[in-house]
Amino acid sequence: MADERLTIGEVADRTGVATSALRYWEEFGLLPAPARVSGQRRYPPSAVEHVGLILLLRDVGFTLREIKALVGARTSGGDWRELQRDKLAELDRQIARMQAARGAIAHGLSCPHDNVFECPNFADVLAARLAGASFEEAHKH
Repeated sequence: MADERLTIGEVADRTGVATSALRYWEEFGLLPAPARVSGQRRYPPSAVEHVGLILLLRDVGFTLREIKALVGARTSGGDWRELQRDKLAELDRQIARMQAARGAIAHGLSCPHDNVFECPNFADVLAARLAGASFEEAHKH
């Protein structure tokens, strides 16, 4: 039983990931190519944990390409912390943009003007955006 190997269906059942995704991840290089028995994939039990790692990293915002680089850097002694710092900075930018968007929409809902084009705040944001400010910068005005 120490050499128990899992079929792709068993890995899919244990992880909730479709077999087509597992095959794609293998082709993409996220999952190591499994042994073959009579032409069928046979994964080591550790593949379940490896798939879990991929799911977790995807859940926190890493793309498959970034996951491949991150996992590769960790196993090869590369600078995986730099990859995490880059993702954190990207997430901070996305959060700032979403907070500005949320503020703009909330203002639109609470604005006393029936026509948004009559709102002085909207006019200021529009003018700043047309002057080249980013959405976040324009919305700070």
